[in-house]
Amino acid sequence: MLIEILKSKIHRAVVNEANINYIGSITIDEILMDSANLIENEKVQVVNVNNGERFETYVIKGKRGSGTICLNGAAARKAIAGDIVIIISFALMDFEEAKKFKPFIVFPDKNNKITF
Repeated sequence: MLIEILKSKIHRAVVNEANINYIGSITIDEILMDSANLIENEKVQVVNVNNGERFETYVIKGKRGSGTICLNGAAARKAIAGDIVIIISFALMDFEEAKKFKPFIVFPDKNNKITF
């Protein structure tokens, strides 16, 4: 049996850009991506803490160290600069494997730099 479990989470990142004139997606600083074990084009769920919006999109790699969290295309209508978002990905795993799996969870500060 396979179940879907939490794989990665960037908890409470700050949106610092919204670009309606783009094809679509979320651009994420490459350091945040690496730390959360996310890859380019991976499907993610984005939850906006400020307004309750919840939507799915895919990841685009942002400039390393830039702190970029940018909603692109239609997703840019779901948040404005300054909003707090939680970015989540899930994975399908065997039930027994899932019991042992530890998700990659990142807690960025207000500048989207990783805090430990």
